[in-house]
Amino acid sequence: MSEAAPGFARITLPLAAINFLNQANRGMVATIGPLLAIEFGLSASELGLLAACFFAAYALAQLPIGVALDLHGPRKVQSTLALVSAAGFVVSALAPDVWVLAVGRIICGFGLAAGLMAMLKANTQWYPKQRVAAVTGAGLFLAGMGGMSATVPVQWAVPLLGWRGIFALLAVLAVVVSMWIRFSVPDRPPGAVVPQKRSMAREIGEFGRIFRDRGFLRFLPAIMVLSALNFTFQGLWAGPWLRDVAGLADGPRAVALLVYALGLVTGSLVTGQAASFAQARGFSPMFVPYLGMGGVLVCLATLVAAPSGFWTIAAVWFCFSFCGSVGVAGYAAMGQGFPPELQGRVATAINFSMLVLVFLFQTGIGAILDLWPRTGNGGWDPAGYAVALSVTFLLQALAALWIVVAPKGRG
Repeated sequence: MSEAAPGFARITLPLAAINFLNQANRGMVATIGPLLAIEFGLSASELGLLAACFFAAYALAQLPIGVALDLHGPRKVQSTLALVSAAGFVVSALAPDVWVLAVGRIICGFGLAAGLMAMLKANTQWYPKQRVAAVTGAGLFLAGMGGMSATVPVQWAVPLLGWRGIFALLAVLAVVVSMWIRFSVPDRPPGAVVPQKRSMAREIGEFGRIFRDRGFLRFLPAIMVLSALNFTFQGLWAGPWLRDVAGLADGPRAVALLVYALGLVTGSLVTGQAASFAQARGFSPMFVPYLGMGGVLVCLATLVAAPSGFWTIAAVWFCFSFCGSVGVAGYAAMGQGFPPELQGRVATAINFSMLVLVFLFQTGIGAILDLWPRTGNGGWDPAGYAVALSVTFLLQALAALWIVVAPKGRG
């Protein structure tokens, strides 16, 4: 990037802000869920379905957003979608019943779905390829603070604002961030290729070009599994494992989950910087993701063995989330095999595939656990967790092996 080019504060930081809101929104239902269950009389399955509405919309929006990012750029797309998310927060804040709240969550899912992809697209446009992983990791480090804010800070704010007031606050912040992106983030760099206007069928057809690419298909399974595992366990199954296998009470379990979140936040920063550092010195763009896969496999094997001792357990989950966070560096590495005008679609193709895998992992692990009778305290049998973790270990190992045996694509 030349000295005259816009820097981190204009390109990445505003787009990291919408990711901050995205992370806060994802984690908030876990904090205010008991309040929603009481007010609307929800069962556990109904509360889970309410939370899933956001992710369903998020996944469905990925491929169309990839086309929009490539055609119109991250500034226009993300500033517009941020206003859509603001509307979703307003609907949620005013919801008279759970059905309207679900609609609000769906609107939020569409409005926030471009978060990571828009930031990655902008970074790819404006930074040299060896720096993309570093600046994206720095942006995700800041965005990760949103997930942490959805825990204790939200608990503190509920007595003052109520859960409706928190949604209203998010709506105001979404409007502010939309304006920030609109007036700060630059459009394409001078001399960048401007996509030709073509039919929507041809634009969507470019995904076929991506999914037929040998290099893309060689790395996709490993990066999908790496990222999906982090999503799956942070979003759902780490907490039950800490209760049913590690035997932790509510307080220590909350601390362990905070340690997990810290691993994800610090990993986003450190692994992104490490990936850029390694590539600048001649290593493969996938070198650091390879290390992350190895680390995740070691952690999964350790979890299958059911370690004991609070700090040992917390350290294993920290390492698991730290190593798993390198999946985003894999996104950046895979994008380098395609021209700039396809970067948005490449990123959303990976993300869509990953989100589908998250759904399969979350439901599949649940199906495995249900093969054993419930325990006396209402939890699940530790043997079920061991089998489920063994299956995820095998899938990550096979995905890594595929990189070795798959047909080679472009360099």
